[in-house]
Amino acid sequence: MTPQYDPTETSLLQAALTHVPFDGWSEATFNVAVADSGVDPVVARALFPRGALDLAMTFHRRGDDEMVRRLDATDMSDMKFRDRVTLAVRLRLEAAEDRETVRRGTTLFSLPIHAADGAKLIWGTADRIWTALGDTSDDVNWYTKRATLSAVYSSTVLYWLGDVSVDHQATWAFLDRRIGDVMQIEKVKAQLRGNALIGRVFAGPAWVLSKVKAPVAARDDLPGQQTKSS
Repeated sequence: MTPQYDPTETSLLQAALTHVPFDGWSEATFNVAVADSGVDPVVARALFPRGALDLAMTFHRRGDDEMVRRLDATDMSDMKFRDRVTLAVRLRLEAAEDRETVRRGTTLFSLPIHAADGAKLIWGTADRIWTALGDTSDDVNWYTKRATLSAVYSSTVLYWLGDVSVDHQATWAFLDRRIGDVMQIEKVKAQLRGNALIGRVFAGPAWVLSKVKAPVAARDDLPGQQTKSS
């Protein structure tokens, strides 16, 4: 399902994207976007109270939307699950299209004052991927899956920004290796769970972790959501 975006927000964002490669996600870019789009400055500030920062976050989330749209349009019935995850990350990067715009966003969210917003966006991307792929976990695995994928996505983005290979082939090979590393970790975890001795040693911590549950409703301070079944 294609999201319905506010046309005024879209107009401001499109106007800003013309200037981001040169001026970054800055106040100057926001002001020029307001002027170029013809949007009333008061309305623009109401839509994006923090100016270019909120524009950058909107740009990222719309990239997530496009990634989900492309996933939904892809027949993954014959794909292994690891390949579906790999595809999702690749589609997310391809949805960004302009690397310089992403580079400028990476610079913005690397600043200490905006680091929490950047981390929330990356977590949100990982959550969108797992949700789109049908993840049904409702325990501590809900968190570990998203934390692991956040790390994979972040490292792949940084590699992609510096990749000069034809059609980003080096990036896709890097991504495949990172997913392979994660699969090896999951394999080891499964072996440990099947070991009776280790199971007894970690019985206490395992019991504590079993009490951790996924969020049951959307919250402003927690990216992603998990809803109760009716």
